[in-house]
Amino acid sequence: MEIIDTHAHYDDSRFDGNRDELIADVLNIGYIRNIINSSYSIDSAKVARELSRKYPQFYFTAGIHPHDSGKAGDRDRALFELEGLLRDPKCVALGEIGLDYHYDFSDRDTQKKWFEWQMQLADRLGVPVAIHDREAHGDCMDMVRKYPEVIGEFHSFSGSAEMAKELVKRGWYISFSGVITFKNASKILEAVKAVPLDRIMIETDAPYLAPVPKRGKDNNSAYMKYTAEAAANVLGMDVEEFCAATTENAKRLFGIK
Repeated sequence: MEIIDTHAHYDDSRFDGNRDELIADVLNIGYIRNIINSSYSIDSAKVARELSRKYPQFYFTAGIHPHDSGKAGDRDRALFELEGLLRDPKCVALGEIGLDYHYDFSDRDTQKKWFEWQMQLADRLGVPVAIHDREAHGDCMDMVRKYPEVIGEFHSFSGSAEMAKELVKRGWYISFSGVITFKNASKILEAVKAVPLDRIMIETDAPYLAPVPKRGKDNNSAYMKYTAEAAANVLGMDVEEFCAATTENAKRLFGIK
């Protein structure tokens, strides 16, 4: 069995005390093929780049998260730096970008501006994106429709089955996190069932969203088996067959060999 963790944050400060030891343990389990470390700022992307150089199994994304959009600084300079990071051979997407109307750490107009500027960059460069969408489904879908040539991953998907179906028709991939193991996950499980097998992926969003039975702990890629088992169960599939499909999907979208 092989699994690709399509969205994690091993540069997060929660891992500062045992990062290298944890990564070594995770990679030694044997079934984690690759990990995509998703960034939230220019500085975060630079750390993620270093992790990808240190660990051959690691790839990274470069982007400005909606939480960080209010402190991203000068637009032209930031986009120039992002473009440079995106040209790194181990950078597989622009992200994570999008909208977060739950916390509103940056005001919504600023979030929307940075989301659009980065979608324009992805459109120009022809690179996939990793979308963060929390309680902002309508505005995120409006942006997707505005840039039909841009595709990528809706990470830790929390939308409806109908939204998932529209995204798939537009060429997008849907990634599910440990949230699908939670007791209140019935809506998201309907979305799991709505996504074709050639468009579904899984992730940790580590250190966040640890699946049951590890809920409440710092998440890591070793716990992906619980998410895979939950998704395979709802789809009535063998877990190894499910993991093989998600691995191929991640390789295809992100250009991983």
